[in-house]
Amino acid sequence: MSSQPDNVNPFANGSGAAGSKFRLPNFGFGQKHDATDDVPLETRNDPNKERELADWEADLRRKELDIKRREDAVSGVAVVVDDRNWPPFFPMIHHDIANEIPVHAQKLQYMAFASWLGLILCLVFNIIAVIVCWIKGGGVKIFFLASIYALLGVPLSYVLWYRPLYRAMRTDSALKFGWFFLLYMIHILFCVFAAIAPPIVFHGRSLTGILAAIDVFPQSVLVGIFFLIGFGFFCLESLLSLWVLQKIYMYFRGHK
Repeated sequence: MSSQPDNVNPFANGSGAAGSKFRLPNFGFGQKHDATDDVPLETRNDPNKERELADWEADLRRKELDIKRREDAVSGVAVVVDDRNWPPFFPMIHHDIANEIPVHAQKLQYMAFASWLGLILCLVFNIIAVIVCWIKGGGVKIFFLASIYALLGVPLSYVLWYRPLYRAMRTDSALKFGWFFLLYMIHILFCVFAAIAPPIVFHGRSLTGILAAIDVFPQSVLVGIFFLIGFGFFCLESLLSLWVLQKIYMYFRGHK
């Protein structure tokens, strides 16, 4: 009896013969995680690379947060650009009460502004009266003193007490209010001193006060009249300044 060779089908029953190591190739179809990524294989397997990448991402997030904090800080700060807009014909200072001062404080600010303009008027008229006195034989020295009062008094009054008050009203700063009160009282003392014009420097004729007016009347009635007008200006300025000081102090204490 001749034996037939056995037909062994290696694909029978979905598998090869016993002990066979033959397997179907896996082409990756239908697998869940078949998609490739851009991370190199050595990065996946190297813990130093992974730690370096994590540190780089943490540093990047930290820089982004720092930039955001800086941007928020800059946007939160009100940067005020004080462009010069007054006087309109020759702008020298920034002044915009209607748009920058709270409505309930605008009246006081206008009164303080009137007080500053009143001081300018007093000092300018003081120069005019002293010039008349100089022409009538009063000497040139009193003219130079009167000019110094005006040239120093106008800018210093703006820098020392009017601008601090303007900014105090705009920002509600207690420090600026305190600075204004201190310097404004010195301004009032000067106005009272000028209204009296005691015979200290050149017989007080460099200021148009009452004592100076009495001194020049016997020599020239015209000069005496000019000095009396100047005396009236300084008196009005002193009274206005006292009223402004009282009202702003009440405002500062909360009686708005």
